[in-house]
Amino acid sequence: MLILANVRERWSGFLGAFVAVLVGVALITTTLVIHDSARAKVQPRYEGTAALALPKQAVDADGSPEDRMPWSRSEAEPLVSGLAKVPGVAHAVVDRSFYAQAVKGGRPVTDEGAEEAGHGFASARMAPYRLVSGHAPAAADEVVVDRDLGAAVGSELTVNITKGREQFRVVGTVDGPGYYFSEKFAAGQQPGVSNIALIPAKGADTAAIASGAKKIIGDNGSVVSGDGRSELQPEYIEHKRFLGVQLISAMALLGLFTTVFVVASMLVLSTGMRRREIGLLRTIGASPKQIRRMILGEAAVVGLAGSIAGCLAGVAATPMLLSLLKGLDVTPPDMEITVAAWPLLTGSLVGIGVSVIGAWSAGRKAAKVAPIEALLDSRSANKGMGRGRWIAGLSVLGLGVVLAIGTATSTADNRINMAIFATMTLIVAAALLTPAFVGPVGRFLTAPFQRGGKAAPVLIRAELVANPRRAASLVAPVIAAVGFAVLLSGMVSTMRVAYPAGEALKVAGQTIVTPDGTPGNTDEVVADNPVGKAALPTRAFVETKHGKNAENAENSENAGKSTVLDVLGSRDAKWNKQGEAVLGEKMAADLGLKQGQEVPVRFADGATVTLRVSQVLPDDPARGDFVVARDLVRAHDPAALTDDIFVPGGAKASAAAPGVALHDAAQYALADYNTDAKLTESLAMMLIVIAVGYSVIAVANSMAMAAHGRRRDFGVMKSAGGTVRQLLFTSAGETALVIVIGAALGVLVTLPPLAGMAAGLSEATSSDVGLHLNAGVVVAAIIGTLVAALLAGAAVTSKTLKRQAV
Repeated sequence: MLILANVRERWSGFLGAFVAVLVGVALITTTLVIHDSARAKVQPRYEGTAALALPKQAVDADGSPEDRMPWSRSEAEPLVSGLAKVPGVAHAVVDRSFYAQAVKGGRPVTDEGAEEAGHGFASARMAPYRLVSGHAPAAADEVVVDRDLGAAVGSELTVNITKGREQFRVVGTVDGPGYYFSEKFAAGQQPGVSNIALIPAKGADTAAIASGAKKIIGDNGSVVSGDGRSELQPEYIEHKRFLGVQLISAMALLGLFTTVFVVASMLVLSTGMRRREIGLLRTIGASPKQIRRMILGEAAVVGLAGSIAGCLAGVAATPMLLSLLKGLDVTPPDMEITVAAWPLLTGSLVGIGVSVIGAWSAGRKAAKVAPIEALLDSRSANKGMGRGRWIAGLSVLGLGVVLAIGTATSTADNRINMAIFATMTLIVAAALLTPAFVGPVGRFLTAPFQRGGKAAPVLIRAELVANPRRAASLVAPVIAAVGFAVLLSGMVSTMRVAYPAGEALKVAGQTIVTPDGTPGNTDEVVADNPVGKAALPTRAFVETKHGKNAENAENSENAGKSTVLDVLGSRDAKWNKQGEAVLGEKMAADLGLKQGQEVPVRFADGATVTLRVSQVLPDDPARGDFVVARDLVRAHDPAALTDDIFVPGGAKASAAAPGVALHDAAQYALADYNTDAKLTESLAMMLIVIAVGYSVIAVANSMAMAAHGRRRDFGVMKSAGGTVRQLLFTSAGETALVIVIGAALGVLVTLPPLAGMAAGLSEATSSDVGLHLNAGVVVAAIIGTLVAALLAGAAVTSKTLKRQAV
């Protein structure tokens, strides 16, 4: 009851922490709700199935489950026959998916799912899609299409497939997306069998069908039913889901860090301003244990109230975040919001936990307050840095320096994360060490104003020198706001210069043939450009007895599983040799292979080919990690599409086929970067808004709390003859000085990680990359923080002075 009474009595002192918890929990809840709603769902084309029979799953080089290994035609035939006889099964359909895209008016019809839009006609039964007009395709040149395509039955339709443009006669239309060919034609496009769909008879028991199918499949694969069918997702949907999850994960991580940082600093500020009150409690007999329990209880109540309000606000804000993500095109189609219990519970636990942990840290020192401090100014004790704070600050600073150095040497995939972690660490270090130099910095900055005879500079200087801990608590959220603004905008600006420059340098003098409106280049495009690198990628599977994956798989559930890897078919005379494979050093080490060894490779059609490792060369992304003859890949993966074609300067590139664009080195580099640049910049701006916006709220709360806590000081200064204008000017000057110090520290702690990132990009792109800052974003963050702090401080100060006047 005492705790609740304290919260009611001192609600203005707890308001800042309450708002900080509310905002933090709202952000975390919103991102977790979106993350939960973005989970894979059963695709419409499988809604009419009872179960799906899938081949065995392979693992990647680190042992994580990845692709499934397609059955060969001979392996699949007895399985299809057995599954068709399972009681309740009306049809056992071999579901094949391959590239198909209509060409109209000389341009490919826009279709995100074109890479997997082609199917055998039997696959239409899975949705089920109804035959609206015409009949099923029987000949190799017949096709059934979506009625929304607008192709009439009996008309001729140009369809782009892996070989290139071919003419088909439309013999029917269905009420669903896709291009449906004869089963024989579909088997020629995708010989391997990666999915057998079980379509139930009317009234059949789906659970019994799944159980019966598992007996037929046995050790040859697995059977999924119900929500498990969501495992099969089109590649473009998986890519969008991956991008969306990456974005909201970054938002959640940033929200968590900012919440912990801001709430902790505000609770330290709030507790530090109560030293006289705590000293009074100690005078009347309160023990240190009781003081700690009181502070922890108050924090728990504030954390609980803020978490409840934050969960409600987070759920209410979820549609807005979903709309933003849809605008960035990083959500699966038809994604809907579903609010489960775990995001709310997680957000609440974070809010309460952060409040209690922050109060525990502040309460440890508050419990040591001596009874005599009831007679002292609440800000007079503990002016300097304690030993523990020095040790913690210097330790965190050292860790931040190590992470900043690691940013320069880390891989491209880890460089951004490393820079973010380094900045977070250095922000914490700066917040811990601020009391040590806020006094000297305050003296230096106010020195030019000391000779003017004005009282305000003297008072501002005295406040910073006498109260470094309070000033440090006010500076902390400013460091976070400016630091993240500098980091995120600087990363985008630096990458915008580095990546196009490095890529252009690699392909200088060449003409690059790229897909334009299609997922890849067809064989027709390759034939039109007979000179130049034309890598043909496929996914293949190897099973080795040595290497990292084999070692990791021993005594684990991955034992005996094959490793899936990216294989490139090359027409370069150096690598285009039948029966041979060229490996990069890392790939060879992962697989445990050496030059001269033989390795069995299972391809997309289910056939296994034994290849000899002819060379093990230093890693080169331009060459590939596992390179074989192009004709070998084409023979075993008829559906594979070719990557960008790099035509040497002395040869002429052709864009005669539809869906093709030609670029020189600079255009290609810029276009390649712009593919993800829009998303990267949007992500950075969202994170900047979150970090700066949250920190600005914290700054405003901190300044308001500080102004409210100094109401006695204002009363004394007013009694001594100070006017309202002078007091407001003094408050604004102190606030501006605190913002300047925080902004300077925010910039300084960010420069090492950004410099490390620039150094790493220089090495990775083989070009000179300097450190680039976005001055507009940095200035906006500083001005926004300053304005929020000045308005909050002025509002509370003005209100306090009016009350005193009354």
